[in-house]
Amino acid sequence: MTDRTSSSIHIAADAGAVLDVIADFEAYPEWAEQVKTATVLSEDGDGWADQVEYVLDAGAIKDTYVLEYDWDQIAEDGSGSVSWKLVRAGVLKALDGTYTLTPDETGTTVDYALAVDVRVPMIGMLKRKAEKLIVDTALKELRKRVESVA
Repeated sequence: MTDRTSSSIHIAADAGAVLDVIADFEAYPEWAEQVKTATVLSEDGDGWADQVEYVLDAGAIKDTYVLEYDWDQIAEDGSGSVSWKLVRAGVLKALDGTYTLTPDETGTTVDYALAVDVRVPMIGMLKRKAEKLIVDTALKELRKRVESVA
């Protein structure tokens, strides 16, 4: 099993607003710098994206990949967790993660856990550092996007 990197951030918005931004995949290129395109390939019966194809340009890593999402742990107010796993990719071997949204009196705490693995050999320390950069950047970009539209 691949190790996971995790981090948290507080967002000054309710969990529903955070979830709306997370679930609006086709808008990711507007705020997630390394995502060039995001296309919903299929949805479940409730209208949640089931599979999403991404084109990523993260400098050294360029890839087209598909993630499958699980929305089963989301409550009516947007709290809970959404997770995803890698279905297919070229360079990536694993890209499995979870956002957990916990509301409080001033907004929502978002915990993000991510496991990344690539097909090319990479020293474990460098991989953990890359994961940490991905997680921290994603959380900061998510907070900026949510707070700008909320």
